[in-house]
Amino acid sequence: MSGSVRATGCVLACWLVTACGPLSETHHNPGSSHEVATAAPSGQADAVITVARGQVSPPPGWLEVAKGRRVSITVTSDVPDELHVHGYDIEAELRPGVPATVRFTAGLTGVFEVETHRSKLVLTQLAVR
Repeated sequence: MSGSVRATGCVLACWLVTACGPLSETHHNPGSSHEVATAAPSGQADAVITVARGQVSPPPGWLEVAKGRRVSITVTSDVPDELHVHGYDIEAELRPGVPATVRFTAGLTGVFEVETHRSKLVLTQLAVR
């Protein structure tokens, strides 16, 4: 077998392996894409989120803020649960129909998941720069 035929076969085999392999789970879960935010982070970050019948509204996305700025996240759920801001270890009880608000200063940089504990729903991702 010639070198060019062998090289072509090797390239084709590698392409088939990578093209047919499963995508990582993050590509299937809302709010966990690998998109990079390009806008400059704003002053204060505010989010108002509703959880009803297992659905998050608005759909999970990014909440961006500059380090040192205030963050306010209000969540209303139709079932009892617990709100958790990862990295900051901030939690709040969610009672059905009663808005719960967490407020804090974004002192840590990075991307932090905001989720519900019992239902394991991603509510948003907090990006602090």
